Amino acid sequence: MSNNIKRIKSSEIELTENVVGIQRVAKVTKGGRTFSFSAIVVVGNGNGIVGYGLGKAREVTEAIAKGVNDAKKSLVQVPINKGTVPHEQQASYGGAKVLIKPAAPGTGVIAGGAMRAVLEEAGIKDVLAKSKGSSNPHNVVKATIKALLEMRDAYTVAKTRGIELDKLYNG
Repeated sequence: MSNNIKRIKSSEIELTENVVGIQRVAKVTKGGRTFSFSAIVVVGNGNGIVGYGLGKAREVTEAIAKGVNDAKKSLVQVPINKGTVPHEQQASYGGAKVLIKPAAPGTGVIAGGAMRAVLEEAGIKDVLAKSKGSSNPHNVVKATIKALLEMRDAYTVAKTRGIELDKLYNG
């Protein structure tokens, strides 16, 4: 992962939330079963800022609230170029592998469950995405954010190479 990750303070921006998954966990004791819930939540501002978090509690609403608070602590900036991603990118986390490709305007978000939540919260309008390997939502969300963080827009590439932006396009 590159070292150009830019952390964002959640107090500065308006965020929306998207619950990706809720799991019920049972703990068996001699008094019976104790149920608790874990929720994975993705938050974003729809303009390139996205984060994810995990919350655990005895009730679903509390788990979601804890997940949102956790997600606000992990906000990052991802590059968006005319409503899509700058280039094709692959990433993996655990057993989950993801492929993200730019798409023509009007295509929409072509992605499954957990990936769709991350891409929509980031504000990406047109993208082709495929999740391979494990479908575990936790790992798919982490792999998707990892892929988005590895992307670089043309301005960043030109700055890194120390050349003008038009020279990057014209060779």
